[in-house]
Parts: sequence; structure tokens; C-alpha cells
Amino acid sequence: MTNNVIHKRYKVKGMHCASCAGIIESTLAKQDGVVSAEVNVGTETLKLSFDESKTTSNRVSAAIEPYGYSLVDASEDNSDHGSAHDHGGGSVTKDEKLKELSRMKHRIVSAIPLAAISIFAMTWDIFAEYSVLSPLPATIEKFIHHLMPVIATYMLFVVGKPYLVGFFRFIRRGKANMDSLIGMGTLVAYLYSFAISAFEEVLAPFVDVKNSYYDVTIVVIAFVAIGKYLEARSKLKTGDAIERLLAMQAKTAFVLRDTEGKPARYADGGKEHEVPIDRVAHGDFVIIKPSGKIPVDGIIVEGSSYVDESMITGEPVPVEKQTGDPVSAGTVNTSGSFVFKATKIGSETILARIIKMVEEAQGSKAPIQALADRISAIFVPAVLVVAFVALGIWIAVGTRYLGFSQALSFGLTSFVGVLVVACPCALGLATPTAIIVGVGKGAKEGILIKDAATLQKLHAVDVVVMDKTGTITRGKPEFVGLKNNSDRDEKEIISILASLERISEHPIAGAVVSYAERRGIPLSQADNFEAIKGKGVRGDIGGATYFAGNIKLAKDLGISFDFSSLASETERGETPIILMTEKSILATATVADALKEGAEEAISRLHALGIKTVMLTGDDKNTAKHIARLVGIDEVVAEVLPEDKLGIIEKFQGEGKTVAMAGDGVNDAPALARADIGITMATGTDVAIESAGITLLHGDISKIAKAIALSKITMRGIKQNLFWAFAYNVIGVPLAAGAFFPFFGWLLNPVFAGFAMAASSVSVVSNSLRIKTKKI
Repeated sequence: MTNNVIHKRYKVKGMHCASCAGIIESTLAKQDGVVSAEVNVGTETLKLSFDESKTTSNRVSAAIEPYGYSLVDASEDNSDHGSAHDHGGGSVTKDEKLKELSRMKHRIVSAIPLAAISIFAMTWDIFAEYSVLSPLPATIEKFIHHLMPVIATYMLFVVGKPYLVGFFRFIRRGKANMDSLIGMGTLVAYLYSFAISAFEEVLAPFVDVKNSYYDVTIVVIAFVAIGKYLEARSKLKTGDAIERLLAMQAKTAFVLRDTEGKPARYADGGKEHEVPIDRVAHGDFVIIKPSGKIPVDGIIVEGSSYVDESMITGEPVPVEKQTGDPVSAGTVNTSGSFVFKATKIGSETILARIIKMVEEAQGSKAPIQALADRISAIFVPAVLVVAFVALGIWIAVGTRYLGFSQALSFGLTSFVGVLVVACPCALGLATPTAIIVGVGKGAKEGILIKDAATLQKLHAVDVVVMDKTGTITRGKPEFVGLKNNSDRDEKEIISILASLERISEHPIAGAVVSYAERRGIPLSQADNFEAIKGKGVRGDIGGATYFAGNIKLAKDLGISFDFSSLASETERGETPIILMTEKSILATATVADALKEGAEEAISRLHALGIKTVMLTGDDKNTAKHIARLVGIDEVVAEVLPEDKLGIIEKFQGEGKTVAMAGDGVNDAPALARADIGITMATGTDVAIESAGITLLHGDISKIAKAIALSKITMRGIKQNLFWAFAYNVIGVPLAAGAFFPFFGWLLNPVFAGFAMAASSVSVVSNSLRIKTKKI
């Protein structure tokens, strides 16, 4: 049965608040065939798993349409090649959001001056009541008295139409959201005021007909509309990391094809054609001109240049590219020109995969969000209960002490105030908006975060365990020096040594061969080659037998030599390679794995964050300790096998530590998987970015501290958001209900409730946007 379950991501149209997410999730949970449904308020997306043998996406969408929502397949805009530019249907959704934002702006443009008239009249009355100002002239007061119902009618039925629709959906379907609360509150205030206006003489003996609530309807709807507009505009800004990534993608490409439309280089009669990005095929020869964007991934076959990869890796210095080197979509050529062969197109490119990963991470939920989600799910029904209870208590109890007219007035004020002030949006947006901004900022820095849970866990890291090779060091041994113990020429010595090592598969051998090639030293044929396991190699060159290897090999040959003289090289982290005949030592070359640039500073930054650093390596203790001393590592575990690394991680976890493991993902995959957070150092462009919790592009060790700092900043923002969202509702709802009235005489005017409700959501989103400005 599980084979029929498919997992897809959809954009949700019609979402306005956190309670919307609860309605969608609870509705879909009852649908036959739906396995799971998870809505993200910040990105307005639905992660849906369903059994396609029992239901379809159209049926699922139809189930929520009566509540005002619909689903848009996030991948339906993709072509077969699925260009990164179209990835996720982002441009379509952005256009729809901009149109919606434009409609909201038109509504508030008409609402603001009308609300200003109401606020002016309301303020003047308050000041006149306390003799600060003289009352308005009778003609003006009468004009305003008749104008207020007209303005309130326009505000309720035109500007406030979405809230009325939400209220009537609640009446029909029994499920309420924030729009339902605003619609109910403002409609009650309007109908009560209209009844007083229409039946003033009839109602005068029973209620205070001088107090109407038209101003509440007008100003509350204006404040809420302005708040929703500012919130929507701010939410668009939280997702601009995706827009930035999408903007990297070239829209067209120049390809070389023959008269039959097949890929062909210039030498084979290929002609230049400009084609849309989705028409680039595997094997196409793509021409890149100066300042041109690289449209797809591939391998250079002609020419050379320097390519700016900062948009993907975060590295500001252009990288030299020559024939045989890989290039990636979204990077920018500088001054040269070259031709490359397309190897990965559309959704296969590193850029498309980065975009997908960022989208999925931004749409995921952090564990810290669970409490807010549970509260949001019952928030609106609870608020409705509180509003009706407050109204009932005011009428039942207040009539005894204040009289029916005053009690009803306070009861309606509380009823409307509670409905208006309560805001599930602030709670619902507190976590996802901060996650969206945090993940986007990370992507901009070349830090790819798999999901929100990883970002949350990262802030609590106590210990960072690092593999030495490829993480702290470059992972590519380099030739350091040569000590000649014979009367032979140095070039001859290097030629013999490199000729032997050329056939060897050991990583150290490559350093010697590369050094010889850089110096232009010719190499010779090595006959009768033999690899001596764990010790070195032997071979015949020019009729003589030579050996190259370590101290063990020299001792096996019975050569007399003061090996203690090599101790200093070993202590410096250098590996000696001894060139020998069967009777004597000719020379000793030293090779070392150089430190990565900025390694010492990176470790220092981790210490500044209060994090313990541990280095794991299979190298000997002397080499490991030397490297650790150079960069300031706290603890060294040397001479460990790949399978032993798992035990080291478990040891620290057994001590109650939260452990992050950083490695190249090749021979330390089990340890990366066992650690609380696995960090992959991606040194190339063709990387498995989906496999680790955190992927650091360009293999930059300094980004480990940056990733942790980003996590701490994001979590601080989330906690601030949740505190203010909870505090706002915990104080605002009782204040509006009149809980403080018997003790202090405090009762929240619905006008101020509307302002506070609008401000709460905007403040949460704005606080999340501050993460962008923080330096990591």
C-alpha cells in the first residue's frame, strides 16, 4: 500500500492566518486516502502525503474549497527540464501575491481618509467631554452624526468584505478563522449602531442611544486592513532569498548545433543558436561570452576564464576555470570566453537543487513551533467562547450594579474588543517567518540548511567534532622539501622519486609527481613496479632498483641510518618519503597536508561561542597534535579508523553533549549520521547537498561558526516573537473582556484593540526581518 503513497508540496491560496492552517489540516485529516497534511503559515504551503489509489489532489483541493482555500501544485509550472527559474512555480505565486497586495493597497487608500474622519470626530468628543476642547458646532455635529453610518456601511461591506465572507463561512461551515472574528465583531457593532439609528425613539427607554459604534466598525476595519497589508508586504520580503536564487538563472543559452540540430563544436560545423533555457539538452555545447551567466552545469571543452561563483559558494574571488573543469548554472563568467558541454540541466543542476533545498527548509516546521500550533488550533473557538461569556457576564452581573443600559454598552464593548484584539496570526507567524529569513540568509552565505529542526538543534551545540583531512586541512598533500644525502643532482633525485610514485595510488605520491611536473622535470619508465603494503614502493629505473617509502621499509632493507633525524619533520606534521637503493638512503622528501585558509580563526570563533572543538584523524599522533596546536583544537583523537569515529560521537552524546560532526561525507558518513547535526564540507560543485543536515559550500571551515551563530540569532528571534505573541494575547484578551474593570476601571476600547491586533502581526514579521541585518 505504501507504494501508492506520494508526497507533494502545494501552494495554498486563500490563507490569512494561523487558524487557517488548523482548518486545512483538520479538514484534510478526515479525508480518505490522506496520510499526512502539514501547513506552513509563513510560506503558505502544504506538504501533503496521500494514497493515489484512494484520492487525488483535485479531490483534496475540493475538500477545502468550501472554506475559501484551494491548492496549486508547486511543480506544475515546471517543464520536463524543470529549469531553476520556474522551480516551484515561484514566479506565478509571486505575481499573484503582488496582485493581491495591489488590491489590498487600493482598499486601504480609500479606508485611511474615512478612518481619519472618524478618529477626528471621536477624539474631539473625548477632549470635549473633559473640557479640553469646546464641543463641535451643532450643524457640524449633526452632519457627522449622519455621515458615520454611510462611512461605516462602505467600510464594512466594501473594505471589510473579506471579513464578512469569513464570518458567513463560519455560520455555514462551523469553522472560524481570524477573518470570522473581525467580521463578527464589526458586524455586531454596525448592526447595534444601525438599530439605534433606525429605532432611536423606541429604544431610548432601554439603552443609551447616544452611544453608537459606527466609529468602531470604521476604525477597526481600517486598522486591520492596514495591518494585513503591511504584514503581507513584509512576508514577501522574508522569502527574497528564493527570489535571489531564481534571479541567478539565465533565461537563454547560446548553443552550437549543426544543420540537423545536433550538438556540434565549431570545428565540426557547429553554428551558434540562442535557445530558451528549457531547450538546452544533455551533450549540448554551450558558448559562454564575457560577463555571461552560465545556464546549466557542465565541463569546459574549449577556452578558459575566471568564473564568479560567489552567488552559490559565497566566495568573493573568481575561480580560474580551464579545459576539463566543471562549471555550474547561476555562476557568472568574467572576462574570458569558453565552450562547455552540458552534463546537468533543469532540476539536475546544483542551483536548482539548492533552490529546492531552501524551499523545503523554509517550508518545514521547527519543534519549537509545536506549542504555538496546538494553541492556534483551538484559539479561535476559545476566543468566541470568551467573547460570549464576557457579554453574558456584563449583562447578567453588570445590570445589578450599573443598570441594563450601561451594562449592555460595556458588554458590547467587551464582546467586540475580545473578537478584535485576539490574534492567532502573531502566534502562527512567530516561528515560520524567522525560519524563512534564517534559512535564506544561510543560503546567501553558502550555508545550506536541510530543515527547520536542524536549524533549531544547531543553536544548542556544545561540541564540534571535525575530521582533519578536507575539513581543517586542504585534503591534498603538498611537497614541502628535499634533503639530499647523495652526490646526485637534485633534479635527478626528484625524477627518480616521481617516476616511482607516478604508478602509486597513495595520495602522498600525487604531491611528489605534481611538484616534478610544475618544475618541468622529465620522468622515466619504472619497470617491475611493486607496491609494498603499508611501507612504500619499489621499481627499476635505468637498470637500477630503487625503493621509496617510510622508515619501516628502510629498516626491512637493513639500511643503517640515524632515523631520529626525521623526528623533527614528524613533529611538524610532515610525512617523510625516503628514496633508497638496496644499500643506502639517497634522499628524504617531506610532504604535508596544508591547513585551510582561515582554519585558526574559525576555531577561535567556535571557542568564542563557548564550543569545544575535537579533531578526529587516522594520522599518527605527532602529525595530529601538530595540526591541533597550529589551529588551537581542544582535543585530538588520532589513529582512528573510519568505523571508530561513530564511537567517539556516541561517547560525547553519552556525556549529555549536543554534538555536531563536520566532515567530507566520504569516509565519515556513519559518524555524520549519528551526530546530532551532520555538517558536510562540500569542496566541489557536484555535491550531495541533500544528504547532510548542514552543507557548507566551498568547504569553508569558517562557515561552521557562521552556521551556529546564524542558528543562535534565528532562535533568539523566534523566542522573542513567541514571547510577545503570547504576552500580547494573555494581556489583551482579558483586558478587552473587562477582567481588570472591577479592580482598576480598565476596559479596552475596540478601536485600540484593532490597532493592537494589527500591530502584533506586523511587529512579529518585522522582528523576523531583523535577522537579515545581523552579522554572522
